[in-house]
Amino acid sequence: MHFPGKKVTQYALGEQAGRAAVRAQAESAVSMLRQPLRIEPDQLGHLEFAWNVPALIEGADVGQRHSDDSPARLVLAFDGDRSTFSAKNAMLSELAHAMTGEPLPYATLMYIWCNTRPVGTVVHSPRTDRIRKLVVASGPQQLNQWLHFRRDVRADFELAFGEAPGALLAIGLMTDSDNTRSSALAWYGSIALN
Repeated sequence: MHFPGKKVTQYALGEQAGRAAVRAQAESAVSMLRQPLRIEPDQLGHLEFAWNVPALIEGADVGQRHSDDSPARLVLAFDGDRSTFSAKNAMLSELAHAMTGEPLPYATLMYIWCNTRPVGTVVHSPRTDRIRKLVVASGPQQLNQWLHFRRDVRADFELAFGEAPGALLAIGLMTDSDNTRSSALAWYGSIALN
């Protein structure tokens, strides 16, 4: 998924530390590698994924609009009742539809690597409260190694949004460095829903 007016993150199949992976390289860029799907709420289970990040993005802060970059994000888009959107979110959804051909998802949950916030922190997007970020890796201690995650999607959504999730509509990878005008690199391993 490309964002109008933004340079595109480069995604390519490759190998890192002996395992097949998707390499994401962002040079002052942002875009998402996304797979549409539909999993009904009663079928949501666990999500398993892995990533390897060689370096943090200096000056990045996922809670600030001007520096909202992360070397690694796993993005989940959910359906829901858009009639409950605030006027601001309804306008953002219409704008997103005009610019990308798709409306803003009802809710977006991102698993992220954050420079400073502790693991388990929920960060509200500075652009819309319909995007929440859950910190699953933080700081420089685990750089240059494969990190494996197993997350309860329903529990994480309820933690982030305070309500039950709707259907899962898409899963995406996103490495972005457009706001800090810097470089970012990440390797993404396989993703499994079970």
